[in-house]
Amino acid sequence: MQLQSLKIFCDLVDLGSFSAAGARNRITQSAVSQQIRALELSFGVTFFERANKKFSVTPEGRIFEQAAREIMELLEHIPTRLREANGVIAGGLKVSTVYSIGLHDLPRRLKAFRMEHPEVLVQVEYKRTSHIYEDVLSGRADIGLVPYPRNGGGINADVFDEDELVVVCPVGHRLAKKKRIKLRELQGENFVTFDPDTPTSKAINLALRDHQVSFAQRHEFDEIETVKQAVEVAGVVSIVPRRTVEKEARDGRLCVVRIEDVVLKRPLGIIRKQGKITSPALREFVRAMGVAKKG
Repeated sequence: MQLQSLKIFCDLVDLGSFSAAGARNRITQSAVSQQIRALELSFGVTFFERANKKFSVTPEGRIFEQAAREIMELLEHIPTRLREANGVIAGGLKVSTVYSIGLHDLPRRLKAFRMEHPEVLVQVEYKRTSHIYEDVLSGRADIGLVPYPRNGGGINADVFDEDELVVVCPVGHRLAKKKRIKLRELQGENFVTFDPDTPTSKAINLALRDHQVSFAQRHEFDEIETVKQAVEVAGVVSIVPRRTVEKEARDGRLCVVRIEDVVLKRPLGIIRKQGKITSPALREFVRAMGVAKKG
């Protein structure tokens, strides 16, 4: 079994297309099919279902994918380890993050990390929380940055910070001049929030239910920038992490109002795959994010 076959296999899983996997590896679609078929024959199992033009990975394929990525990771770390033997921390890190953390909590820490370790190439991708867990478990990402991190299911999670959830409203709104409000004061407003399956939205919805708050209208979006635009343009209110609206508040575009009768804190966490090799670069990145003595 050749290492190139493992790479082609993982590329096929990532891309979901034989032709795309072939293009990435500069071989034909037929050559990809032949290599995958050879792997399946070698192990006596089927890795991909290809019936009725539908493409899916079988349970056996997922097991093989995990092993293939672990093998490639070990080999990829050899040059890095040789350089580290001479005191140089180098290599690559793939970070998968939600937009709110990636745009508002990561930049300062990432800038400091890059200045301290210029030999480490950090690649950042922005995704939904559920996809980040999948990336970390499959090995497509070395590390994930998510709100309300959870341990278990092959995941190790550490909280590196927390952010306060606050009410945000447009300038000129009836709540704009207030410093603090009770949650019930949102009753009857037009409200915009995150998709209901996100951890932050679940925490907000629980607090609203506990205080029996209902809205005249309610809209949901999948990421923070869209929520902020809706508040500013449509004149609605929302509950968001405080750091995500600091710039808009400074610029006088949005008003931030704290909630006085309930404590809403949003923990921010780093997730890693259990048993994953902790390279010096990964260890230093975790430290730079603010997780002490971990890794």
